Amino acid sequence: MAKVGGGWSAGAHRVELRHAIRHLRDRGLYTAAKWAAEQLVGLPEEKSSSNAGPSSAAAASSEFEKSKLKRPSRQKDSATQVGTGYAGSRYMQEADDEEEEDDDLLLLAKAFFDMREYRRAAHALQGSTRKKAFFLRCYATYLAGEKRKEEEIIELAGPLGRSDAVNPELAGLEQELFALYSKGALDAFGSYLYGVVLHEQQRKADARTVLCVSVNAYPWNWSAWLELQALCTDHDILTTLNLKNHWMRTFFLASVYLDLQQNSDALTLYRTLHPWFPRSDHILAQTATTHYNLRDFDEAEGLFEELLRSDPYRLEGMDTYSNILYVKECFAALSHLAHKSVLTDKYRPETCCIIGNYYSLKAQHEKAVLYFKRALRLNRRYLSAWTLMGHEYVEMKNTPAAIDAYRRAVDINPRDYRAWYGLGQTYEILAMPYYALYYYRHATQLRPHDARMWCAMGQCYETEQLNMHDAAIRCYRRAVSNSDREGIALHKLAKLHESLGQADQAAYYYRKNLERMEADQNEGQDFVDALLFLANYCKNQGSLEEAEKFCDQLLDHGGPAKEDAKALLREIWSVQQHTASLPPLDLELYSP
Repeated sequence: MAKVGGGWSAGAHRVELRHAIRHLRDRGLYTAAKWAAEQLVGLPEEKSSSNAGPSSAAAASSEFEKSKLKRPSRQKDSATQVGTGYAGSRYMQEADDEEEEDDDLLLLAKAFFDMREYRRAAHALQGSTRKKAFFLRCYATYLAGEKRKEEEIIELAGPLGRSDAVNPELAGLEQELFALYSKGALDAFGSYLYGVVLHEQQRKADARTVLCVSVNAYPWNWSAWLELQALCTDHDILTTLNLKNHWMRTFFLASVYLDLQQNSDALTLYRTLHPWFPRSDHILAQTATTHYNLRDFDEAEGLFEELLRSDPYRLEGMDTYSNILYVKECFAALSHLAHKSVLTDKYRPETCCIIGNYYSLKAQHEKAVLYFKRALRLNRRYLSAWTLMGHEYVEMKNTPAAIDAYRRAVDINPRDYRAWYGLGQTYEILAMPYYALYYYRHATQLRPHDARMWCAMGQCYETEQLNMHDAAIRCYRRAVSNSDREGIALHKLAKLHESLGQADQAAYYYRKNLERMEADQNEGQDFVDALLFLANYCKNQGSLEEAEKFCDQLLDHGGPAKEDAKALLREIWSVQQHTASLPPLDLELYSP
């Protein structure tokens, strides 16, 4: 099996994570502390920690498929300690050396910090030179500036408006942190904060360098990895990062691949991690999201249900689960999820998003927008709410509002293909195909293996303003090569070749589409069009028996197609009468 990185020992990693939780919590890095705690509980039971895991990648993958990520029950582990001679101990020892007994002022400052009184916390630590106190002071100062920025945004532009407000503490923090960083006197936590400040100042290359220093010195700070992930906007940037081989790096790479829509690579890494963290909710949630991105909705739904059985009060990632229930039109399940989320935490962005999806499924678009707006009041950078609100405005035919919502989503995350795709659709509705093409191209670059993106581009090329049939054909062919499940591309290719007088190519795609529809038992208008064209094509090619077979199928359908089939059968009979002596065809047999 591929190594997770930096060697493996469940007992050793258990000790690492226990120490990391304390280090992170003491510095107010609660998101990272919670993530570390989830992975701690995700480790195998202590009695089996001496095992090195599956002996091969094939065995691990097979076990993964069999278990479908069903984890053992979480029994309380014993508190057996493992010695310091494990992989990663050099990082942990350095951090432990800094953990001296907290003095009274530090305890007071931490109490202020936990009560969100950031100015008081920073003031209490003025003049303290110890590393933990220094970080807590700088971090409290940064958060105080963020709090003031949010207040200005609400005061000047409203909770959903645009604003040029910036964190007023960034410049001072940058100078103070740079002075120490340039001397090599900044520890891993200080480097993390310095990287955040540089990112806020749009110095992205410098931020990546500093954050790499931070995660190499202290790999267990998941917040630092997430900040670094936000700066990896394409795979080329990812390959330039100077990262040491540690098991946390595998979690990071899997998360980045998922963010970059490299879903197959992400799934491979999560399958690699699962045997080492068999009870990890994080891995289960990320795997479910990967299946959702791959449009494997049934598998994703099953994994989310397993996640809720393990952690029934979880809200993280449940907005994605609600998207699956929306796509599958599971009214009852989505209603149950919304009710359960309200009882868990009514004022969480995820809860508002789930309720918005519920109202959208009921075609109550105004109510859906109301809840998406509520989600954004709670978190202005909540990406899903901006994108889904854009979809609702499209349904309400409010194109200016839809465009604004999609643009806000793109500003937050330029890798959100749904927002680019939504912008393309909106400009197509406005009959502005050149603008639509620009946004569709962005969507196809982010999702090159998604047939829907190529179909959208093809339809745009077909519009009267562009009338670029060759380009449309190339797009539809790309869609077919990427598993066009709805069959839109096959039908479009057949119609385009038919309109261009290319009968052989049209017949090829009509046959392919007919086979797909017969397999799916879908006999709509596209089915009738395919039969009618193929009946005429086969008659003209002299394949009268095959043409007659297509006509027989058409006679099972009502409307004009049935009369066309009768007329074709008369022509076929007439041709056959000239070539052989045949009994007359009794068309009364086909009368209703």
